[in-house]
Amino acid sequence: MALVHYPVRNRDGQTIASAVTNLDIHDLARAGRTFGVERIFIVTPLVDQKTLVGQIVDHWISGYGGIANPDRKEALKLVAIRDTLEEVRCEILGRHPDIPLMTVATTARQSQGTIQDEELCNWVEREGNCLLVFGTAWGLSEEALQLSDRILTPITGRGSYNHLSVRSAVSIILDRLVNPRTGSGR
Repeated sequence: MALVHYPVRNRDGQTIASAVTNLDIHDLARAGRTFGVERIFIVTPLVDQKTLVGQIVDHWISGYGGIANPDRKEALKLVAIRDTLEEVRCEILGRHPDIPLMTVATTARQSQGTIQDEELCNWVEREGNCLLVFGTAWGLSEEALQLSDRILTPITGRGSYNHLSVRSAVSIILDRLVNPRTGSGR
């Protein structure tokens, strides 16, 4: 899974680089470990942001944080920092050259030709690996969406409000993919 900080959109739709947040790193690592994610990539080309991620992860893996909280240490071992989404894709393909990779972007925006949770679960069971791509700020830019093979059907609630935190969206999507449900009760 990848958490993209560039290229993402701001509220005006412009492509920007967003800031990394400590809470996102922790919560995505914990969700990833809970649901069996192989790796969590934090994607940013910004040197200061990569340094910050490195310091946070190092504290929990090699520093006192890992001694005080071994469960958090185990989760944060999944985190890797990369400059671009393409670098992430190449790394996964290099690790698993014989397994097809589908890159699946997530967005709160309605899109044409999306893939449903069940269809994605079936594809992974039959074919291979899936790279789930999540955006920060106001979501993935068009450039990032176009790098993906498919777009996952958005999470919807009861009303028109649709602005979950990325941490919440990750947990909901991972649960749906690991524990598929049938019917319209979502």
